[in-house]
Amino acid sequence: MLTYASETWTLTKRDRKRLNIFERKVYRRILGPVYDNEKENWKILTNKEIYASVKKPTIIETVRLNRLCWFGHVERMEENRIPKRVLYMTLGTTRFRGRPRNRWQDEVREDGRIVGGEGWKEKVHKKEEWKKLLRTARNCRILHMPME
Repeated sequence: MLTYASETWTLTKRDRKRLNIFERKVYRRILGPVYDNEKENWKILTNKEIYASVKKPTIIETVRLNRLCWFGHVERMEENRIPKRVLYMTLGTTRFRGRPRNRWQDEVREDGRIVGGEGWKEKVHKKEEWKKLLRTARNCRILHMPME
């Protein structure tokens, strides 16, 4: 439920931080306090201990991988399909002054470079190769970000 339609999200630093906090709260609730034999008392797990014991991709990693998976799907579509036309549509407006917000395409480009290196766009068109690349990224936690 939490990651529903996450392939379309553009995450700000604040969003990533809030998702990480939520995820750790859920894991703390599931794992509960741990009895420390040395000090003979109960303690709550630290963030590092939680991530060491869970061994699953974080919510942020999942969102980033979902985004890349969706991009690959859209990129392989026929040119006349609506999602592909919307992806490459240019609007006749200008962006606001100041630092520009990150666009969905900017985040996909960054994630693609991390996962597939410089030639990542060519790998998208070969479905099996792209799936294998994303599976490797998920298993090796290539998109893992340090705690914020």
